[in-house]
Amino acid sequence: MEYYADNGQIISADEVINTDAKKTVIKFQPIGVIGSIMPWNFPYWQALRFAAPSLMVGNTIVLKPASATMQCGIEIEKAFDNVGLPDGVFQTLVGDSSIAESLIDSSDVNAVTFTGSVPVGAKVAQRATSQVKKTVLELGGSDPFIVCEDADIEKASDGAVKGRFINCGQSCIASKRFIVVKNVANEFIEKFVQKVEGLKIGDPLADDTDIGPLVNAGGLKKIDSQLKESIKEGAEILTGGEQMDGRKGYFYRPTVLKNVTPKMHIAQEEVFGAVAPIIVAADEVEAMKFANDSEYGLGASIWTQDIGKAERLSNSIESGIVSVNNVVASDPRIPFGGVKKSGFGREFSRYGMLEFVNIKSVRFYDKLIHNHYVE
Repeated sequence: MEYYADNGQIISADEVINTDAKKTVIKFQPIGVIGSIMPWNFPYWQALRFAAPSLMVGNTIVLKPASATMQCGIEIEKAFDNVGLPDGVFQTLVGDSSIAESLIDSSDVNAVTFTGSVPVGAKVAQRATSQVKKTVLELGGSDPFIVCEDADIEKASDGAVKGRFINCGQSCIASKRFIVVKNVANEFIEKFVQKVEGLKIGDPLADDTDIGPLVNAGGLKKIDSQLKESIKEGAEILTGGEQMDGRKGYFYRPTVLKNVTPKMHIAQEEVFGAVAPIIVAADEVEAMKFANDSEYGLGASIWTQDIGKAERLSNSIESGIVSVNNVVASDPRIPFGGVKKSGFGREFSRYGMLEFVNIKSVRFYDKLIHNHYVE
């Protein structure tokens, strides 16, 4: 919010261009009401990272929060009311998926943004674009975490824990496929497993907790099913791999798998929970092949100490975001979004702000004079 308050007017300022006209200006004007359909996993962050640039450029917003986090959407609306935003500039709709359909179909809604799963995103896009409404989709991810043979393994294993287990693994940009070059695989696996086994599991409201519960029974069942399928296909559990009984909540022990191949379901599907599959590649060429062998293309993390290699691999990876020697994170200063089935369009930065504007070209011909009007 602070970033767009400080930079919004600069980002959306008129641009003067040299053409055959006396004066040519590109203007960035709001397109109207934006319908925003947001997920449960980061219910404040997801809504506000879209709302901030859209409001600053002059649009108004109707938010449909996820059913599991409706109160968060209500609290955001209250916050805007409390700071004196005019009535109706930010509104929250409460209801099930049929409310989202009505939002998309409304003749008062000019564009739609959606964050969530690929199947639902496809339906949102189909419904919105059939009515010729601009759409931005931020969908799932199966981000590769590539460990090169010259990587700092201590730092890479720390990053692997952070990248995989943030929010109990329930993040679109979490590291989800750990692709490690053979020469350093044993060292990486040993350090990674040791650090995973040191994570504290417990109350998500406690400051010292590392891993909390999954969102609901369905999420736990899906993770357990994906894990069991991978075992049938030949994967081996190094740690974890089971539901934690005797706790209130949907707890699943943080899990690391080895002997995973790129064609296994757990390497091809999005895994939304605390399970880390490790794929061993013969070399960095094969590692890149495995990384790009996915229908997703949101983020990627590359670990190397060679700048030339970092630049070469980051150019080759098929994703919208690349982080070298760190995990993928969203930042209002840089564009956020993916390719392939991870969606289209961008959030954040100047590019995200300009997704929901009318980019209007205005040309002035002939010599025009100023007329001064006096009241």
